[in-house]
Amino acid sequence: MFHVSTIHAIFWDVGGVLLTNAWDRAQRIAALEHFRLDEEEFSDRHEMVVSSFERGKITLDEYLDRTVFYRNRPFTRDEFRDYMFSLSQPMPDVLAFARSLADSGKYFMSTINNESRELNLHRIEKCGLREIFRLFISSCFVGLRKPESGIYRLAVEITQINPEECCFIDDRALNLECAAKLGMRTIQMQTLDQLQSELGKLGVKK
Repeated sequence: MFHVSTIHAIFWDVGGVLLTNAWDRAQRIAALEHFRLDEEEFSDRHEMVVSSFERGKITLDEYLDRTVFYRNRPFTRDEFRDYMFSLSQPMPDVLAFARSLADSGKYFMSTINNESRELNLHRIEKCGLREIFRLFISSCFVGLRKPESGIYRLAVEITQINPEECCFIDDRALNLECAAKLGMRTIQMQTLDQLQSELGKLGVKK
């Protein structure tokens, strides 16, 4: 009979699972339309610096210098930053469920997420994520990005929890592949009901 290891740690993606995405394609398009920027020109510049931005190698101001404010604009840097931050919204039902798992005391709760430092810190603060998660394995803090295998290996090494006792939740299949190869149980987030059902099959309960 196949034995399923007890889950002791749950690792969560943030954007697309617990909150809206921070600065993904939809958010960038919204900003470009709002500020009437050229999409092709911006996208070319964004692709050249996004890896450094999400790994914490450059600041938000440096990112904006290279993608937006390399020429004079009819809006200010603060206006653009404020708009970027305003795009981040919580998914209350999923956050409440995650909080209930944290409150149960049964599971080590952590994130594994790709995010730039300033947006990440804003989202942690705004949505009360410190009250839910004990650890933030964010690309901007660790210098690694999903789907690189190193970020999942780091999660296991830092927590010292066996991969088969870990579950990783993400909304993108590609981000789950390396985690699964490492031995983690994985769930592709679609809806809260579906997530609760799949966690239940792994024995995860509030």
